[in-house]
Amino acid sequence: MQVTLARATEFRGVGLHSGAPARLVLRPAPAGHGIVFLRTDLGPNARIPARWDAVVPSRLCTLVQGDDGATVSTIEHLMAALAGTGVHNVLAELDGPEVPILDGSAAPFVSSILKAGLVRQAAPLAAIRVLRPVEVREGLAFARLTPADHLEMSFSIDFADAAIGRQDKRLDLANGAFVRELMDSRTFCRLTDVEAMQSNGLALGGTYFNAVVVDGDRVLSPGGLRHRDEAVRHKMLDAVGDLALAGAPLLARYTGNRAGHALTNRLLRALFADPDAWEWTICSPALEGRLPGVGVIADAAAAAEMQPRDQAVA
Repeated sequence: MQVTLARATEFRGVGLHSGAPARLVLRPAPAGHGIVFLRTDLGPNARIPARWDAVVPSRLCTLVQGDDGATVSTIEHLMAALAGTGVHNVLAELDGPEVPILDGSAAPFVSSILKAGLVRQAAPLAAIRVLRPVEVREGLAFARLTPADHLEMSFSIDFADAAIGRQDKRLDLANGAFVRELMDSRTFCRLTDVEAMQSNGLALGGTYFNAVVVDGDRVLSPGGLRHRDEAVRHKMLDAVGDLALAGAPLLARYTGNRAGHALTNRLLRALFADPDAWEWTICSPALEGRLPGVGVIADAAAAAEMQPRDQAVA
């Protein structure tokens, strides 16, 4: 069955790239509504669907644009939190152009969503089943979807900085794995990139407290890493959010190598451009039990208080 929030929940912070104050309110929505943003600063009709075909090119984040030109950027962590808690219908009211970055992960979103409570709706849930491999490449980077009976993910990254280096992780995203394994992993960047980004009008709201900043073999952010492989976990978090723009749960195995937001969106576009590569399927109770949000609903309060950590690495 489809799921929405039991009550509204609010977030305040700043945009990672704009540095502008932002207020976000997530409100319950009826079955079939999907995830839709409303730019309250632009009026009651400035609605932007959180969907793959609303994505427009943007550097270092995922940005969606409505028919009237209104945009919302840096939506990936929120979308990952909604997908990871199994929420399908929400009206996301935002008073500016960028979702607040909060601590740089999806954990604050997940915690508040679960504390607000989840409601099963009297409407069946349809999922998108991938029927054959689809792949996109750009240089050494690639992203691929292959058939699977629920969402699985493999990701590889390789950075020159020794604090990151090469990292690989594979994860079965059934049974609340997103909440346990990925939600608290923060966005990251290299110190050498910070000045370049800020001179180009990006990362104006970035701090050592809402991003992991590395320099060679050093982690500069206070407290070090939350996980030894936090970087690849965050790339997987981003991919969960970007795949959620399919508009329904995906039954597939996602493989990413050095992939980013743009490549994952290209992958969804390639998938939906091939009608023989996918099909709709109504979720049976057994299939619903393998979706990412199941497993966090039964004990929402305990899940909301979870703060999974490996030993911090300075």
